[in-house]
Amino acid sequence: MNKPLRRISLFCGLLVLALLIRTNWLQYVQAEELSTRKENRRVQIAQYATERGNIIVEGQPITGSKITDGSDFKFKRTYLDGPLWAPVTGYASQAFGSTQLENIDDGILTGNDDRLFFDRTIGMFTGEKKQGGNVVTTLNAAAQKAAYQQLGTKKGAVAAIDPSTGAILALVSTPSYDPSSFAGFSKDDGKAWRDLNNSEDKNLVNRALRETYPPGSTFKVVTASAALENGVVTDIDAPTDTPEPYILPGTKTPMVNHANGCEKSSLNNALRVSCNSVFANMGDKVGRDKMVDMAQKFGFNNTIDTPVRAFASVYDKTMGRDGNAQSSIGQFNTAATPLQMAMVTAAIANDGKLMKPYMVDQLTAPNLDVIEKHEPQEMSRPVSAATAQKVQQMMVNVVENGTGTPAKIKGVTVGGKTGTAQHGEKNAKRPYAWFISYAKLPNGSSPVAVAVVVEDSDASREDITGGGLAAPVAKAVMEAVLKTKG
Repeated sequence: MNKPLRRISLFCGLLVLALLIRTNWLQYVQAEELSTRKENRRVQIAQYATERGNIIVEGQPITGSKITDGSDFKFKRTYLDGPLWAPVTGYASQAFGSTQLENIDDGILTGNDDRLFFDRTIGMFTGEKKQGGNVVTTLNAAAQKAAYQQLGTKKGAVAAIDPSTGAILALVSTPSYDPSSFAGFSKDDGKAWRDLNNSEDKNLVNRALRETYPPGSTFKVVTASAALENGVVTDIDAPTDTPEPYILPGTKTPMVNHANGCEKSSLNNALRVSCNSVFANMGDKVGRDKMVDMAQKFGFNNTIDTPVRAFASVYDKTMGRDGNAQSSIGQFNTAATPLQMAMVTAAIANDGKLMKPYMVDQLTAPNLDVIEKHEPQEMSRPVSAATAQKVQQMMVNVVENGTGTPAKIKGVTVGGKTGTAQHGEKNAKRPYAWFISYAKLPNGSSPVAVAVVVEDSDASREDITGGGLAAPVAKAVMEAVLKTKG
């Protein structure tokens, strides 16, 4: 072979080698990246080529699928009582993607998850159509409906947890939206999407998980726990050394009380009537670092995956003494999601043991075989059982004799704490109304802990209170859960 032919052969060989390398690179190295690119319409077409599996509540599907007319996306997602369940399901839209459980468990719902490989393989031989698996939630339908109906037209959110397991029983955000309204690819779907995104009501925001608020006086439960756990207070009925007025440390600013009888008030009485001065004083005595430590044991400054990720609630690690005193009553830089305050309440109700919150009980194959089952996990132990029981005693006093009486339930021990959180420049905006509570049965078990925040309502500023607006919502949720236990 002459020299020119050898060069041409070598050049052609290099071209073939380059082609092989490129092909293998695309097929094996870049395959996942290319298949998941938004521009790859074939992936979207495949995603909606078969009926999605369902999201299940108490054995009943709250989702479905229907054939789409005139589109290369064969099936469209449908929702039963969409606005009620949207904070749980999220949405699956042909045009706008997916969120929350619809997104996290998309592989199971579409049937593409590797754990369903055997089912897909069997289907190839039997001729059965490809099917998606199911996501079985922990939600209590009655509790969810009670929360949604009680919030009504108010802006707000509810999170309810089973303290013994961490199972989420209710997750409501209002105003909500109907995921069915933009599940397709039509002009009407596009208009519904634009209207929701342009709305000042922030309907698409999951307020229970993805909105943080100053928790106000509900945070005093954390401060009381820190004071007891660190030995600042040993007797909840003994007088404290709190003066009236109480001057914030390092300043000339007095802490304003909205209750009477706060001077030298005991911790028990201070929680009952919600004395700001006593808890600011206790927070200062505990100190910033130990307050941060206590808040973090309850879940603050951490993201929580339910599996939908909740925003981190915040207790400032760097503030001065005056900031720590204000934060100890749930103001200043302190911010919490409703889920976070439900976690605080659940830990106290569960004698100091905080279970990791979760809303998916199990994932199942199309034939209902269990692919994955959640096992309850202990997240932390913020306080001892002795401390938790003292805080329970104080919270029961709030409901029996204090600001939380609207949450009383006959024949059931209810502990709670009200909160009215100021916000906005110079506290000029309408305050948020909070209520946290738990219910205990005569046998000592606590099947539910609840946190409610009312962000806005038709009530006048003077009538916005945790006891008046949020406590009735919590009561309805607790009663709904208790009926299923009775």
